Amino acid sequence: MVEAGDFGTSPDDVQFRFRDDEPVDHGTVTVDSALEQTNANAVRIEPGDDARLLLPFLDRLALVEINFPAFTDGRGYSAARILREAGYAGELRAVGDVLIDQLSHMRRCGFDSFAPDKRLDEQDAKRAFATWEKVYQHAADTALTGRTTIAQRRHGEGA
Repeated sequence: MVEAGDFGTSPDDVQFRFRDDEPVDHGTVTVDSALEQTNANAVRIEPGDDARLLLPFLDRLALVEINFPAFTDGRGYSAARILREAGYAGELRAVGDVLIDQLSHMRRCGFDSFAPDKRLDEQDAKRAFATWEKVYQHAADTALTGRTTIAQRRHGEGA
């Protein structure tokens, strides 16, 4: 549940960002509020929110934050995948209890910015993002970054 006064993360809170566009510099609204407002372009998904409700509005959203209040709650991975597979191309930010060993998996699901509650060691994070250089299955990162799968490489379809 969103606490009173919790308006999402500030661009200053983002530790890792894999985008070239300008970060959204205003607060997010809840999923319910985003459905009611025609001008909402930044939304925060909490555990239990249905990301599919946002699908009709993806073209207007510049930022979707997905909150991980506990590292053991993996519902945010599903929300990210749903949005990316539906064509969402805006910033997808993981916020909250984000840990080093989750980074490569979050990136595969389509997250392109990270605002962990506790700053992560830069070198450890760099190694984590580089984990699994070669992958077998398609995922959001293959579509977003042009990453090729092992099968594509074997058949000369990628770098």
